Amino acid sequence: MLILSRCNEEQMEKYGVHLLALSHVYLVPHLKQSCIKGLAKRLTIENVVDVLQLARLCDAPDLYLRCMKLLSSNFKAVEETEGWKFLQQHDPWLELDILQFMDEAESRKKRSRRHRQEQSLYLQLSEAMECLEHICTEGCTIVGPYDMQPGTKKEPCSKFSTCQGLQLLIKHFATCKKRVNGGCVRCKRMWQLLRLHSSICEESDECKVPLCRQFKLKAQLAKKKEDARWKILVKKVVAAKVLSSLSLAKRKREEEPTMNHTHPGIRSFKL
Repeated sequence: MLILSRCNEEQMEKYGVHLLALSHVYLVPHLKQSCIKGLAKRLTIENVVDVLQLARLCDAPDLYLRCMKLLSSNFKAVEETEGWKFLQQHDPWLELDILQFMDEAESRKKRSRRHRQEQSLYLQLSEAMECLEHICTEGCTIVGPYDMQPGTKKEPCSKFSTCQGLQLLIKHFATCKKRVNGGCVRCKRMWQLLRLHSSICEESDECKVPLCRQFKLKAQLAKKKEDARWKILVKKVVAAKVLSSLSLAKRKREEEPTMNHTHPGIRSFKL
């Protein structure tokens, strides 16, 4: 066994499975590790089920996990092998473990995909907050603060990818007649952006974004707390600003405002 503790590639190819079993039974750790590494390199669709069973019996968790991942990613092909058919007939518990592993792996993929989509949304909202401050403070191509003329350039703004769309939304918001009755979807979106800005803005007294201070005052006067979803949204957007290296605004815990849609603060835009 001491001689076999060092085996070459040819021996591993021929006797790797047998050597793993022997090294486990006779407690030869160096040989066992060599066999685990060698078998992991030689995993195929045809032998993955057999090696998986052996890894479980020989207490080789790394090799077991490697087999599970290969089997999970190539399950359709593995189903056609003799090893899988034999497993179904003689080891239903291992079959159940495999199916559970595949289900958990798929769930992790879905969670990861959903997380990436959420992060993308929060980054877009973070950029929209920066863009809103840019429009209301510096002015841009078609919209600017009330005390400043909009820019004369006709080209789309190059600072933010969302700038042109946000300017059009602001322009619509300032002139829409359905907004007063709450019947315009685009205006509701603008209200949400303004409210979100107010929730993360820490300079409301000097802020030039319309309704920023009014939202905060309404929140302070209101007695009911903000809903949990809104708090989570604010927190995620602030975190996204940190991740995207934008200026971080501290999140304030305030109560949900009830705004009057006819408030004169909307006149802070100049079209």
